[in-house]
Formats: sequence, C-alpha cells, structure tokens
Amino acid sequence: MNFGASKLGARIGNLCALSLVVGVLAGCATSAHPPAPAGAAEAEYNYVIGPGDSVNIVVWRNAELSMSVPVRPDGKITTPLVEDLPALGKDASTLARDIEKALSKFIREPVVTVIVTSFVGPYSEQIRIVGEAANPQTLPYQQKMTLLDVMIKVGGITEFADGNAATILRTAEGNKQYSVRLKDLVKRGDVSANVEMRPGDVLIIPQSWF
Repeated sequence: MNFGASKLGARIGNLCALSLVVGVLAGCATSAHPPAPAGAAEAEYNYVIGPGDSVNIVVWRNAELSMSVPVRPDGKITTPLVEDLPALGKDASTLARDIEKALSKFIREPVVTVIVTSFVGPYSEQIRIVGEAANPQTLPYQQKMTLLDVMIKVGGITEFADGNAATILRTAEGNKQYSVRLKDLVKRGDVSANVEMRPGDVLIIPQSWF
C-alpha cells in the first residue's frame, strides 16, 4: 500500500473541503441587496403632523382661542369653536389655513399661526429599528437624519448582531431593500458606511450565525 499517496490524497481532500467552506462563507457575506445610497433626503422636506404631536395654535387678537392642543390618535384636534378638525398629514401652514377657514364662521378674517411643539409624526414617516439593536424602537424622522444618528439613539448594536448584514427597507421606494455596514460604522468608526435615512425607513439588524 502506498502510504505517501494516501497522505497526499488526504491533504488534497482537506484543502478542497477548506476551499468549499471559505467559498460558502464568502457567498454568505455577499449581500443580495445593493448598498444604500449615501444621500437619500429629498431636496425639500416639510414636516407633517401625526398622532401624538402637540400643536400650539395662536389666533391673533383672540387670546381666548389661542392654546396648545394634542393631536388625537385619530389624527384630529379640537379647539374652542372648532371640533374634530383633521390635522394628520398636514404641515403647520396648511393646518393654520384650515383653522382660519373654520373660525371664519365666527370671527371676521381670523389670522392663525400653528407651531408644532412635540414631534412624533405620522406612522408612515417614522423610522423603525428592529432586530439586534441595543434598544429597538420607533423614531420620528428628521431631515438629514443619518444611519449614525439612528445608531446613537438606539444605543448601537448588540454583541450578537451581524451588523454588516443589516438592511434598510425603504417604504418610499416600494419596499426596496439596501444593505448597510453597521459593524464598520459603529465598531470600526468607518464614516464611509454612514448613509442618510428617508421617512418610513425600516432598519433590520439580523443576528449573527457565529
């Protein structure tokens, strides 16, 4: 029996097995999703009101009608002389004009200013973080908000997270998914991995297999 040939065959077999494992791991590390674009914010973004927001309504020369009111879970507000006025999805200026129109039945040429003082926003525009974040939660979107801003707010990723396999589900683009490199960004300080968020984004952080 040729023991030298047997040893050589075993060694070749081991090398082939190792190559196969490396190939599988490389395949797993390659994301099926394109990398998220660095810039994602629209040229102009107007904050729109959502349930849970507070709005400060100022009616010029009518202090008794000026007050701060919450936006109810149904997206409406109630003020003196104005009941059940829809506020959901409107910006402050649009809501002010609607209040003026409603008050015009009782006051001559009312002038109204609306200031949003507590920001939650509509559910469709909130940023959701799920999976292996230190503190998974929902965040109100802010213009020019970045992935790093989100990570700071949720306290980073857990020790079990596969950060570089994380993805952003972008509802504004028909639920298209983009890959992001959270481990490089959070653990290694690689700012090239930072990207802008868009309203309605869902950040999904999977658990590592190893």
